[in-house]
Amino acid sequence: MTADLVARVERKEPDPGPLPGRSYLTEADYDALTAELITACRGEPLWVFAYGSLIWKPECDFMEHRRATAHGWHRSFCLELKRWRGTPDCPGLMMALDHGGACHGVICRLPDADQFAQLSKLLHREVDQREDIGTLRWITAKADIGKVRALTFYAGPRASYYTGKLPDAEVAKILARAAGHWGSCANYLYQTVTKLEEYGIHDTHLWKLQHMVAEEIRKLA
Repeated sequence: MTADLVARVERKEPDPGPLPGRSYLTEADYDALTAELITACRGEPLWVFAYGSLIWKPECDFMEHRRATAHGWHRSFCLELKRWRGTPDCPGLMMALDHGGACHGVICRLPDADQFAQLSKLLHREVDQREDIGTLRWITAKADIGKVRALTFYAGPRASYYTGKLPDAEVAKILARAAGHWGSCANYLYQTVTKLEEYGIHDTHLWKLQHMVAEEIRKLA
């Protein structure tokens, strides 16, 4: 996939706003969750395992980045989006960690002196519903500095948007067409693959999806 192909489908749709029937977190909820996670660090550095857009658009400050591997997890387009990079009429898909395999990504360290503010920004970006607090998890990632305990965001039946594993052909069709007020799913995939390559990470499955999405975009021309 190329930037020119992505540009063909890149667009921003109007924000449909909060979805009906959902229980959204309040500022007090975010403060309590942030404090709970920092307490769980026991005064140690707070690392986050990034595997998708957190690598290239974190919306919080990190002071250190290292390539790392999380065993027992893999990237999967298994979260349905009716907002952000999709709409209720044309839902998109976002990656999450799902069980099985191994995921090569990046561990990112939050500033020790500003953990609360930066972690709060991260939680506002990643979690907006009470049902999704269960998608936060501490995992072990292996990096050049050894094994690191890191916070990450995974998928599973408890996640309100979880679709389970979908056929690659279906995923490619969705990624080539869906967009929301954060932009297109095609750009999300393209930026993720590009940034992973900068870290020397070649995800063969994402490259396969890139080729399939490119073909879908050409069909739309």
